[in-house]
Amino acid sequence: MKEKILSAQDLSKSFAHNGEQLHILSHIDLELYEGDFTVIMGASGSGKSTLLYALSGMDRATAGKVIYKGMDIVTLDEKKLSVLRHGDFGFVFQQMHLIGNLSLFENIVVPGYLNKTVSASDINARAEKLLSQMGIEHVKTHMPSQVSGGEQQRCAIARAVINTPKLLFADEPTGALNRKNTKEVLNLLTELNQSGQSILMVTHDLRAALRANRLLYLEDGKIIGELTLPPYHDEDKKSRETQVNAWLSSMEW
Repeated sequence: MKEKILSAQDLSKSFAHNGEQLHILSHIDLELYEGDFTVIMGASGSGKSTLLYALSGMDRATAGKVIYKGMDIVTLDEKKLSVLRHGDFGFVFQQMHLIGNLSLFENIVVPGYLNKTVSASDINARAEKLLSQMGIEHVKTHMPSQVSGGEQQRCAIARAVINTPKLLFADEPTGALNRKNTKEVLNLLTELNQSGQSILMVTHDLRAALRANRLLYLEDGKIIGELTLPPYHDEDKKSRETQVNAWLSSMEW
């Protein structure tokens, strides 16, 4: 049986706008499991990114709980949330948010140096390994502005996993990439997952969704559908695409 990593209980998010209460997430119950590649899909405005941010502690839910290691992270103060996000969680976004005046190598190791439980030499060694795994060791001394968007995103992924997070959150990580770079980034995320990394990703891209072994569909802030798949393999891509397309059609995507 898979180990549960994180769970949401009756999770809701709303805010006031022009005197009206807008409900972005509505009473969501959800469990995430170790080793899964979980993808959240849904129409624009359905609450996908809001759910990811609420689950990761990047944003606070209005009501409900997010339980991680027995803690309700909704109730944690900013200092404790920061420790959690630097150590146990990793983040990859559509915009890479790399530090422009640092090299790719330096961008990767900075979060590692903030982890006081690991030596700088061990972080450096892990960064070198990740650079090779991501295929960007040849540009490790380059600044972000000197490399392609795909290389920047691969750097951002390496930065996100430098502290071996328990859960990697990814918000539209291929949204700003061309077809070739999208495939390369998805291959890397798949490789990470199949080596044991748990991933929760938000996407509107069918190519990205095919990499999941668990798909969730969000509509009006509620999970209305779920599809479970075997681990991804290139040779099964066509049949997998047919299955996912049929499921999305049933969700009226």
